[in-house]
Amino acid sequence: MSFSLKKIGPGLLFAGAAIGVSHLVQSTRAGADFGFGLIWALLLVNLFKYPFFQFGPRYASATGESLLDGYKKLGKPVLIAYFFLTFATMFTIQTAVTIVTAGIAASLFGDFLSIETWTVIILAICLLVLLIGKYKLLDKLIKIIIITLTISTITTVCIAIFNETQAISFKQIFPKNSIEIGFLIAFMGWMPAPLDISVWHSLWTIEKKKSSGEFSPKSALFDFNVGYGSTIVLGIAFLALGALVMFQSGESFSGSAGIFANQLLDMYTKSLGNWAYVFIGIAAFTTMFSTTLTTLDASPRAMAKTTQLLAGNILKKSYLFWILVLTIGTIIIFFFFASEMGLLIKVATILSFLTAPFYAIINYILISSKHTPKEWRPSKAMHLLSILGIIFLLGFSIWYLVY
Repeated sequence: MSFSLKKIGPGLLFAGAAIGVSHLVQSTRAGADFGFGLIWALLLVNLFKYPFFQFGPRYASATGESLLDGYKKLGKPVLIAYFFLTFATMFTIQTAVTIVTAGIAASLFGDFLSIETWTVIILAICLLVLLIGKYKLLDKLIKIIIITLTISTITTVCIAIFNETQAISFKQIFPKNSIEIGFLIAFMGWMPAPLDISVWHSLWTIEKKKSSGEFSPKSALFDFNVGYGSTIVLGIAFLALGALVMFQSGESFSGSAGIFANQLLDMYTKSLGNWAYVFIGIAAFTTMFSTTLTTLDASPRAMAKTTQLLAGNILKKSYLFWILVLTIGTIIIFFFFASEMGLLIKVATILSFLTAPFYAIINYILISSKHTPKEWRPSKAMHLLSILGIIFLLGFSIWYLVY
């Protein structure tokens, strides 16, 4: 186990970034509204997104450079498109995950502080971790968080199954009306995560290589599969919790972060008993804190690298610049949209789904090109899965836009 923990790192950072709103909010809502009826969507989107996420650590470990370096080799317009897409979405994404984290913190640790105050405190803690401890502390901390999250979530699911008195139906459902289809797109948009996390993963892989001295492509792929597998397992776990605890309960979730967090914890406590408050509280908070922390590191890291590739060393401390810009921007957006958590999440997830084909196509072109060593280009099976994945993502995006 110690060998495995030393070898893995970026894969768990990927899991920390991925297991957040998509799992705690969207997967729980999928279970609450449809029971186990949307497992097909969860598994299908994980399957079709798999190659494009995997290409991040594959390319970085095989070449020693990030996907952003590869994008530049494909042409500056690709990198410029990435810059504007990231700038357009990073504030909404950071605000969405931070609002949920603050709401849960207020429910768990006391509402003697406002949601606004909790937001500032959480962002300040994340800033200190990232600016003082840098990648090494982030790497160590995320392992503790993901292990804690997994144990608390799986324990809660097992007891929920044990307490279930009615027969569980696994009949699959395809949403029919526009509201249900809108939810399906949002659900798949961030399941397990937006595709631009592949860029973050490639940057973390480079950092892991620097800090450990050795991180081969084989180790990087093993590390990725551990992280990706955990996101699927926990996605199913949160969907199961929604189905077992909330399905047909008549409850509807609030768009306010504080009320949503209280509803979530209260429903588990009422259904499973007072013991559940601690377990689900730990699971919920670690889920969202890990996402807030990793996204606050990753977007500035990606923007700093992009700025460097496009404009040289125009900013001497570009990571510091971008992390402060993101933090301040998040706080400003938060104070304007604190009561609109549901709207923010919907906007962020749909934007992520609609931009997914761009990342899928660019990652596939790069990993199949001369810029990737021949032995680490995709196999025939991975080529086929990639093509099917691109068709799937394009098809759903077009269907959503014209529906």
